[in-house]
Formats: sequence, C-alpha cells, structure tokens
Amino acid sequence: MNLFKTLALYCSALLLVLSTSGCQSALDSKAAAHTTVQVEKANAKDLAANSEEVSHTTYEVSKPLVKDLTLNDEFVCQIRAIQHIEIRSLEKGYLQNVLVDEGQTVRQGQLLFQIKPSVYQADVQKSEAEVELSKIELQNNQALVEKDIISPTEAAMSAAKLNKVKAELELAKTHLGFTEIRAPFDGLIGRFGDIRLGSLLEENQLLTTLSDMHRIWVYFNVPEAVYLDYMEHRRKGGAQNVQLELANKEIYPEPGTIEVIQSDFNSTSGNIAFRASFSNPHLLLRYGQTGKILWPKKVSQAVIVPQKSTFEILDKRFIFVVDKAGVIHEREIKVAREEPNVYIVSGITPDEMFLLERQNKLDKGDKISYKLVDPKHAIENINLYAE
Repeated sequence: MNLFKTLALYCSALLLVLSTSGCQSALDSKAAAHTTVQVEKANAKDLAANSEEVSHTTYEVSKPLVKDLTLNDEFVCQIRAIQHIEIRSLEKGYLQNVLVDEGQTVRQGQLLFQIKPSVYQADVQKSEAEVELSKIELQNNQALVEKDIISPTEAAMSAAKLNKVKAELELAKTHLGFTEIRAPFDGLIGRFGDIRLGSLLEENQLLTTLSDMHRIWVYFNVPEAVYLDYMEHRRKGGAQNVQLELANKEIYPEPGTIEVIQSDFNSTSGNIAFRASFSNPHLLLRYGQTGKILWPKKVSQAVIVPQKSTFEILDKRFIFVVDKAGVIHEREIKVAREEPNVYIVSGITPDEMFLLERQNKLDKGDKISYKLVDPKHAIENINLYAE
C-alpha cells in the first residue's frame, strides 16, 4: 500500500516538472519570434529610410567633355654633348703648368696643360746639330765629286743621311709640341683626373675631358607603336619638334628637332632609340644631365571624364551612367590615357549622362533625382581623384 502511494507521488511530481518546462519553452519561443519580428521591422524601416533619402536627394550628373587636345608623350632621356672627348698626355714627364680649372670655358687652341719640356728641347737641339753636320758633310762630298776624288754614290749617301736627320728633327719637334696640351675645339673643361701640379704623368694618362655644349644631343627610347606613328608622319612631310622637361620640372626654352633613329630595336625592351638636337646658347645643359622628352600628340575629339566619377573593380574601371528617367546603370569604360584629375576614355558616348561623383549608398538600378552640370564647368571644378 505504501509502495503505491510513493509511486503516485513520484508521477505527480514528474508531471509538474514537465508542465513547467513546456510552459517556459513556449514563452522562450514567443519571445524569440517577437525579437525576430522587431529586427525585420527595423531592417525594413532602415531600407525604407535609405530609399526615402535617395529619392529626396538631388544628385549632380554631367556629360563627357569632348574636345580636340594636344597631349605630350613623355620619355626619359639622357643629355650628351655633340663633341665630348678625353684629354690625355701624349708624352711622359712632370706636369709643369695647369692653366685651366674644372668647368672653365676654353677656346680652340688655348693652352691647357704643359709638361716640363727640358728633355724634349734637348732632343730638338741634338737633332738640329746633326742636321747642320750632315749639311756640311754633303757640301764637302759634292765638292770632292766635282774634283773626281770620290764617287757620286758617296755624295748621294750624304744627301740621304741629311734627309734622315731632318726627319729626326721633325720628330723631336713633334714630341716637344706634345708637352703643350691645347684645346682642339671650343668647349667646357670637365673634372680633372688623378693629377696635380708637379705630378709625374705617364704616356696616355687621363688629364680631363672637353665638351662642346653649344648644341647638345638628347637620347630617348620609344616603343614600336610610337616609332610607326612617327614614320607615317614623316612620310607625309610633317616636322617633328619636341620639348625638354628638366629635373626641376621646368620646360627648356629651346625647341628640339628629331634627327636620328637607331638602326634596330632592342630585343629585350622592344624599344628603339631616338636622338633629338637642341641648341644650348647659354650653356645651361651639361653632359650627363637627365630629363624628359615631351613629344606632342594631337588627339581628335577626345572623350574626357573626371577621375572621381569612376571606380575600379577587379582591374576594370566603371562609371555610373544615368538615363533620362534617373535610373543608374553600371558601365565598363576603357581608359585610353590618364591626365591630372581626368581620364580620356572610350565606352561612353558624348550624349550620355553619368553620376558626377560616385556615392557608396547608390547602386545600379537605383532611381534618383538629378541636376545636369555643364561638362566644361564639371571638369574645371575637379578637386578629387578616383578611388
């Protein structure tokens, strides 16, 4: 009897626990459902608010600016002198005089360096004495031939000896002349070699360099497409002038003329070397300078859009085109050339409108209210770059 009462009490307790758990689960489920409904309502409210903001905001749109342009292709260049030589000693000896300084302008024939000439002067004097001796010997032999004392052959040998010592005299004078090192043309003295006053010079030792900078050559490399355009232009008789941009971004005032094209392309880079010539009346340009060649190129009816109106996705550039109904469409464009703040592009027609400045809250398919901005005014007031 007691066993049945105990079992009855245990069953009652178990039913009470199960009833309580079921009630709690029902309450939790109801609360979760209520929370989900609130989140969904909040998201829907945010989307509605965003759509309402887009619909009540007026966005600026514009059309591409279309105009003829003259743009500059830029090529890194190196400046060289038309004449640039090394000044070297032709004789061995002590450096007796240094008559110029580095960077000095010199004239053709001006004395630059002098090697101590004592030894070479002695050689000249010795040769002069031998010439005089040979002359006397020849005169005596000729007199003896007339008296039939010696044969004419001996007199001829004396004449040959005289010619030999005369040649040796000229050679000695040449060596003496090499002790005076003069400028072969007008130019600028370069940096001195490892020499100072009193240095013992070896034959063929480098003293300095000399550059004629009144007109300079500028070398630059261009790709094959530019070369072909140039050859076509030259075939039609058109002149090709270029400008030189210096390292300080200033434009060199003298125009340059393309004169020479190298014979073959570089197999590694695919480029070919051009040479332009520039006048250098004020000697501003020096051997070894660098800069940029600016090669003007005319572009007819270029389509121009601001950089800030475009955006990039996976190495492709896009722009938001807006139709007359205000609906936004995503359009891929091709950038033909990049200039400060703008792109020259293809893929959009001059009559199409585009969103002047991309907004992150806008996407393709959105419908907006817009205000058309004159293309020229839009380009002139650019102050931002694309992302």
